[in-house]
Amino acid sequence: MIAARALLVVSLVVIAAIAIWGVVDAPGLVSVASVIVDEYFRSRGWFLMLTVTGMLFFCVGLAFSRYGDIRLGADDDRPEFSTASWIAMLFAAGMGVGLLFWAVAEPLTHFDFAKEFTIDPVAAEQALVTTVFHWGIHAWGIYGATALVIAYFSFRRGTPMLVSAPVTYLFPRERWASLLGWLADFMAIVAIAIGVGGSIAMGVFQVADGVDVLVGGSGAGPWLVGIVFAVMVASYIPPLMIDLGSGMSRLSNLAMLLAIGLVVFVVIFGPTEYLLNSILGTFGQYLTNFIPRGFETFTFFDDDVTQQFNSWTLTYMVWWIAWGPFVGVFVARISKGRTIREFVLGVLIGPTIFSVIWFGAFGGIGLYETLQGTGELARQAAANAERATFALLERMPFPVITTIITIIAAFLFIVTSVVSAAFVLGTFSTGGDPDPKPRIRLIWGILLGVLGYAMILSGSMDAVKKLIALGALPFVFITVVLMVCLLRALAEEKTLAEEKTS
Repeated sequence: MIAARALLVVSLVVIAAIAIWGVVDAPGLVSVASVIVDEYFRSRGWFLMLTVTGMLFFCVGLAFSRYGDIRLGADDDRPEFSTASWIAMLFAAGMGVGLLFWAVAEPLTHFDFAKEFTIDPVAAEQALVTTVFHWGIHAWGIYGATALVIAYFSFRRGTPMLVSAPVTYLFPRERWASLLGWLADFMAIVAIAIGVGGSIAMGVFQVADGVDVLVGGSGAGPWLVGIVFAVMVASYIPPLMIDLGSGMSRLSNLAMLLAIGLVVFVVIFGPTEYLLNSILGTFGQYLTNFIPRGFETFTFFDDDVTQQFNSWTLTYMVWWIAWGPFVGVFVARISKGRTIREFVLGVLIGPTIFSVIWFGAFGGIGLYETLQGTGELARQAAANAERATFALLERMPFPVITTIITIIAAFLFIVTSVVSAAFVLGTFSTGGDPDPKPRIRLIWGILLGVLGYAMILSGSMDAVKKLIALGALPFVFITVVLMVCLLRALAEEKTLAEEKTS
């Protein structure tokens, strides 16, 4: 109890201090974050890529090992959700507003960089493959490994849904295990809070620019960003005071349905044949590249290439790690009753295929406009990433309707993410309470809002990326410990089962 109270107090104080620093001196916070993150990427980028790729291999190895038929729960438990509904919820939880924000901007940004080194068709192809690599199976390997550990120990061993649970369960009498577990929960809280704060900033930028497009503006000013932020906070504060249960799930599913509707719209009303070829070709290139790319660190390239790799690939991998504990708890909760094999294949394959379709469609039409037209869309994406998706929709039929749908989807993704994150943070910071008190959830909701506002004040998505990376870096090492704990627990279970049958 004392340790839980200390964790709550320390985590609240640290997150509040970071949030206040960001509000009072955003440039100073960004500067410090940049120095630390840049040095880590320079000296430990290899370790980060090795860890991320190791988490993917860890998941695949378990799925096809002798442990693959172990259920996440009792042997007679069965899944609560259908496979289709389960995969839809996975994707909504794991990606959210980033899908809408980077749908067009990221492929065009990679294309603009790659065309300096090769011909335009190859640059376009590599731009899509790089984007899918960032959002594909490696990201879901991170989520899958984290969620698998939490789900196994929670449903199979009866522990609280805490990052520390595997360590304290396996080594109950060791003081070092208690200390490491406490630090693991603390680092998970910091990673989640800063990661969700960054997503709040991203969502506010996206929604504000969408509203600005609707009113015919040339760029969302600070006043509009402030209004959108205030409305968003006002929307997620009331749900923190009650247990909405399946209500939040329904809102997340609605946001996901709107996103699916948008991608179908783009394929049907865009250059359909071109986009279908884009999706298929990207999928084929990705299949042949994702394993080598998982070990690539661009050691022998110049500083421009290294900086691009650090700013995008390493930053994305850390971003997914930051969201790992939050998404892991959610994924674990909806996965009870599935075997490890079912879990891994569903988590890795379903969302990755959707990422290929999503970016193959939005990125494909963005590249089509750039290669066939004036290149204006690429210039807009370079100048204002959050406006790129809306700029694309303006070139298609029914732009007002699709812009409104995009705004609503982005708004729902953020609100549901913040509410869910406040619950998870409340659980982590109170020693595993599955239903933290409303005042604890409210405090975390307010702190997440302040963090989001601090990142908005930073003025750019590049700054937001640095801050998210700063919050997640310490948690990278915890992921390795969690995987080792799961392997030990699985080996013990199989050994006991074999002894009983012999």
